[in-house]
Amino acid sequence: MRKQVTLKDIAAAAGVHVSTVSRALDPVTATTLSDEVVAQIRSAATAMGYRRNRIASSLRTQQSKTVGVVLPDISNWIFPPMVRGIEKVLEEAGYAAFFVNTDNLVAREERLLSALLERGVDGILHAAVLRDSPALAALAAEGLPVLTLNRRVDPSRIPCVINDENAGIQMMVTHLVEAGHSQIAAISGPQALSTGMMRQQALLTTLAGMGLRQPACSHVEANGFSEEEGSRCCAELFDRGNHFTAILCANDRLALGALSELRARGLSCPDDVSLTGYNDMPYLDWIAPGLTTVRIEQAEAGRVAAELMLQMLNGAEVPQETVMPVTMIRRGSVTPPRRLRELQASRNPV
Repeated sequence: MRKQVTLKDIAAAAGVHVSTVSRALDPVTATTLSDEVVAQIRSAATAMGYRRNRIASSLRTQQSKTVGVVLPDISNWIFPPMVRGIEKVLEEAGYAAFFVNTDNLVAREERLLSALLERGVDGILHAAVLRDSPALAALAAEGLPVLTLNRRVDPSRIPCVINDENAGIQMMVTHLVEAGHSQIAAISGPQALSTGMMRQQALLTTLAGMGLRQPACSHVEANGFSEEEGSRCCAELFDRGNHFTAILCANDRLALGALSELRARGLSCPDDVSLTGYNDMPYLDWIAPGLTTVRIEQAEAGRVAAELMLQMLNGAEVPQETVMPVTMIRRGSVTPPRRLRELQASRNPV
């Protein structure tokens, strides 16, 4: 059996003290040494086939150098960029991430949290949390570093990184109104999620501030952020019989489902009904007519969340709430209502 290379072996080969080797091989403490010394020691370690024993290290330091990252649905295209942002920061700091997927199921979430704790993670970065999460609140109360991303727990002192939902919805409503829409229907997200609740509240507040009354029949709440729910909610809007010229959707997947329902009814977007989304998933500009949406900083949010987690792991205080900026992306799914286009055409005949 091949003898395992130790820090003492590397120290002897590099001509330095064992403690210097330990510092050079740790991304965090390596910054206390010169680049030349770090390069010399790491080169010797690589040549000798050294592999760090994480188990032994965790027993010594009481840290596993791992972070549990909880996602709601990895197939949702907004999360892979967040994952990349998280991984980059954690890896550079010498941490590994364990990723788990809850499918937005409470029982599954609780099982996965237990599994992560059994593996000795140093902290939890949670992107799948419900507004009410007793399990996560209990972990935070026990002193485990916990931070939520994209969503938040209400009410709670758990730090969160969220999007500027108010600004995003305000920009989108303003865009629709400036295009001539006053009859705006809405498909809101699930109210058990902070993203669904905050975007719905922002919508109602913005409409009221503009003096636009939204009939109850022109507002449907989805049971999940999915294409199927978008299609169902769009059909319900039509079945209620209320007239509208635009549909504001709480996320892109709901909007894509609504677009499918419009086409199934022989209607065109945006000629018959304008449509908007939220999040700016990849490839939306490839799907005709191109979805007007609100872009959230996906990779940057992951990076910021991971950096805050590292601060928490080092015992530092972090802001209770970090709000990421959003941007409106204008594409082809919004146009003035048909009656307005016809009026403009009659005034400006060719």
